[in-house]
Amino acid sequence: MDALTGKRILLTGGSGFLGGPVQAQLAAHDVAEVFAPRSSEYDLRERDAIRAALADSRADVVIHLAAVVGGIGANMATPGQFFYDNAIMGIQLIEESRLAGVGRFVCVGTVCAYPKHTPMPFREDNLWDGYPEETNAPYGLAKKMLLVQLQSYRQQYGFEGVYLLPVNLYGPGDNFDERTSHVIPALIKKCFDAIDAGAESITCWGTGSASREFLYVDDAAAGIVMAAARYRGEEPVNLGSGQEITIADLTGLIAELTGFGGEIAWDTSKPDGQPRRWLDTSRAEREFGFRAGTALRDGLAQTIDWYRANRAATGIAVPSA
Repeated sequence: MDALTGKRILLTGGSGFLGGPVQAQLAAHDVAEVFAPRSSEYDLRERDAIRAALADSRADVVIHLAAVVGGIGANMATPGQFFYDNAIMGIQLIEESRLAGVGRFVCVGTVCAYPKHTPMPFREDNLWDGYPEETNAPYGLAKKMLLVQLQSYRQQYGFEGVYLLPVNLYGPGDNFDERTSHVIPALIKKCFDAIDAGAESITCWGTGSASREFLYVDDAAAGIVMAAARYRGEEPVNLGSGQEITIADLTGLIAELTGFGGEIAWDTSKPDGQPRRWLDTSRAEREFGFRAGTALRDGLAQTIDWYRANRAATGIAVPSA
């Protein structure tokens, strides 16, 4: 049974990087309406704004994507903001959704909720086996509390909540602001900037030995909507590609695809972040049939093409690959 058929959907973060692809995926379902307001219209840190959004959308289902996010630098610079904004948005939105009679709540959490030292691959049952990696713990814990809230609300109120744990996302339309971006857009921009400047080298954070798993944004959107439509369980579910790569290898691949041929240096005074991230994605495949379909090299090429085209549109000269 498709739990989205005929339903009105409130999609928070619907105008963001992930929100557009999720809206495209929802279009393939027979939903009655998708209400995807901007944060400038409804500040979800404010209870009255949440109540207004729920009333205006008349939502049967809430898909909560909205978050304050960033890379290691942003997490270290503003941990209090990351904790408060993400916690207050989610906690109040879940409570007000319950009070408004919303039938189903899908919350997108974060891989940063996992303990710093988690056996590979990360399994959902490992989620409570330790403290998250320090540089992003406030963000990870804020989002993790929403899982506790949804599970306790299911127990006490019968409120149907679904909690998803996506790995690092990337793709066209990503955030390329070097102050707040994640690793893939940061590296793409760094390579293009070096080519523009004729630089012979780039310097990257850490040692390059840490590993990550990445999920193409369109694949992530498909997984979220599949879970919203089909998954009825209370246990959290990983969303990932199931493939791991070191930051050093990732940097080399991005340099190749952007056409940067200079030296890659490592600033070991900067943190690596969590040593490894690699998810067991078997629960998602078993419970609602999700399996990522975009190879990392292909997804990176599409992301780089998008960035090249959009940089060019601003009037900044961009080298051809």
